Amino acid sequence: MQPRPRRPRAALLGLAGAALLTVTACGGSQAGSGANDTIKVVASTNVWASVAQAVGGDAVAVSSILTDPSADPHGYEVKPADATKLADAKVLVSNGGGYDDFFTGLSDRVADARKVVAFDLSGKGETGEHAEEHSHAEGEEHAHEGEEHGHDHGAVNEHVWYDLPTVRKVADTLATQLGEVAPDRKDEFAANAKTFGDGLTALTTKAVAIGAAKPGAKVIATEPVAGYLLETAGLTDATPEAFSEAIEDETDPPAAAVAETDALVTGKQVAVVVYNDQTETPLTKQLKDKAIAAGVPIVGVTETLPEGATGYLDWMTKQVDSLAGAVSQA
Repeated sequence: MQPRPRRPRAALLGLAGAALLTVTACGGSQAGSGANDTIKVVASTNVWASVAQAVGGDAVAVSSILTDPSADPHGYEVKPADATKLADAKVLVSNGGGYDDFFTGLSDRVADARKVVAFDLSGKGETGEHAEEHSHAEGEEHAHEGEEHGHDHGAVNEHVWYDLPTVRKVADTLATQLGEVAPDRKDEFAANAKTFGDGLTALTTKAVAIGAAKPGAKVIATEPVAGYLLETAGLTDATPEAFSEAIEDETDPPAAAVAETDALVTGKQVAVVVYNDQTETPLTKQLKDKAIAAGVPIVGVTETLPEGATGYLDWMTKQVDSLAGAVSQA
């Protein structure tokens, strides 16, 4: 099963690719390691850059193409200057799954860089009767059989940075790849990845406790961005499918779906509204206002690290804590 294409990504890849080829051709053999022999790592977003930084420590110089916390990654347009960031990079980290195609086009032109693609590691794109991993929608339907609003989307949720097991796989893979670039520091990378993984374990325990404390709790999500986290937390996404798909595809939901969603919120039939702060629309803003008026807590989620976040674990812990606090009020 392949992820459903979400929104058109702007190209400019021909121009960017030419710039990258020019820079690569001019770069010297020492440019890849950067200052003080650090390993140059480039990520598509600052989420994956933060994971690379946690694993690489002071041995890496990490940058990302997308850093603006207010930007919508789906609509990002590649700039020629972006290509220069990838020149001489030793490791490239991206989300994949159709989420950051702008980066895929750039990274394809850096033939000698090691590439870590989170979605590929996740197994979420596997199909078949015996596939061990399922999409957010499939998993939700099976986990909550009999729920009135169980989803059965035909696409895989590509937002795998909210899937904690996948993030662990990315960290472990980065440790291996960085260890191949700098064999003398491979034990350090492995130790960093273990420390990071321990943090993910603690975070998972905290998330699981949310649903355990409030069995059967339902939420509305303006987009399925944090879907994997909601699954881990044992919460049911009660968002009508037609509403969720339309918002994600930037189209108008059917009036019936809007009315059904509004009724769930105004009737306080859900514990929380999970709100994507980076893709607000007039319709989602109206839903947010109705939740506030009804006294339904709102939990904001983002697709990139916001200002002030010190790293992935700090950012995700704050979101989990916010979700836990909101659900506990139900």
